[in-house]
Amino acid sequence: MLDLVSNQGTSPTDTLGDSPLAIRGLTVSYGQKPAVFSVDMTVQPGAMTAIIGPNGAGKSTMLKAALGIVKPLSGQVTVFGEPLEQQRARIAYVPQRASVDWDFPTRVIDVVLMGLYRELGLLGRVRSRHKAKAMDCLHRVGMRDFADRQIGQLSGGQQQRVFLARSLAQDADLYLLDEPFAGVDAATEKAIIGVLKSLKDAGKTVVVVHHDLATVTDYFDHVFLINTRKVAEGSVAEAFTADTLQAAYGGRLATAQVDQLSRVVG
Repeated sequence: MLDLVSNQGTSPTDTLGDSPLAIRGLTVSYGQKPAVFSVDMTVQPGAMTAIIGPNGAGKSTMLKAALGIVKPLSGQVTVFGEPLEQQRARIAYVPQRASVDWDFPTRVIDVVLMGLYRELGLLGRVRSRHKAKAMDCLHRVGMRDFADRQIGQLSGGQQQRVFLARSLAQDADLYLLDEPFAGVDAATEKAIIGVLKSLKDAGKTVVVVHHDLATVTDYFDHVFLINTRKVAEGSVAEAFTADTLQAAYGGRLATAQVDQLSRVVG
């Protein structure tokens, strides 16, 4: 069902329910001007959802605030119907690659093993089963042969695959990814989307901050459009339209993009 917000930014849904990720009234400010204002979002279970909007629209900020990485001014967040702190074990988060210190001296396999921190415990004792699981996750993203390579020696696309492997090691129910396709090559993008679709097929829920409007209809089931405020939310067929894109982007879409998207969304 399409949820197109009114000028007041209200939502027809008043309860948080048991959505994998439900946000109500989220407001975040980095100064006098809100980066995200009174946003509601209800993620559908077992689906792939894209968060889209122009640069500076608050996409990544909303995701970080929902995870508690950024402190909101107001709002409520639940994960599978419970407070965030009670459900963190069910969430895997892949940050923007640009936000990571790739000079930190660690091997690829060690990065993936970080995803097993709940199993490893405080002592961090790595057993053969842990390494086998990490190697399997690297295999799933096509990086098994790079297990002993220093993470800083990898290309941008390879680094992104490694961070995806780390999230797979967590065996989460909800996967949140911030711009996973930014700056990667075509082969890496294909590998990543293949893994994400396999997660969906396994009943997992995937939410992606996404920038390439041309691939939305091919990659995702649902879409959430934002420009500081929520613009629209719903299935791709209902919410990813010329009208909602115009409402979200205004004059920011280049003519070439408009022509291309008009053929995609109709």
